[in-house]
Amino acid sequence: MHDFMKLRIWNDAVELVTDVYKATEKFHKDERFGLTSQVRRCAVSIPSNIAEGAGRRTPCEFKQFLGIAIGSSCELHTQLVIAQRLGYLEAQEVAGLAARIVLIQKGVHKLDESIQGKK
Repeated sequence: MHDFMKLRIWNDAVELVTDVYKATEKFHKDERFGLTSQVRRCAVSIPSNIAEGAGRRTPCEFKQFLGIAIGSSCELHTQLVIAQRLGYLEAQEVAGLAARIVLIQKGVHKLDESIQGKK
């Protein structure tokens, strides 16, 4: 079991969640139960899956949850692009969040590789 709170990547992902929540406050109120909710759930899913994987008993299980975190990050990126196209977010704001998503994805991949051969 890993102490997920000491993982830099988990902390970076939690900070991203905070910024995504702030960004989505500007979304149209009609989107509260649609895109706003979906974007926030994806963002929360990233550190949550890192944490859940860290709490699992085997490296294989941990790796599975890291894969889910990567999937959620891709979904989040897609939804931010959609929000931009709908006029809810500015291009530079999406670019900044997207750059952080890519850094988190790279960190998750490195963590995955570090547990590759462990049983």
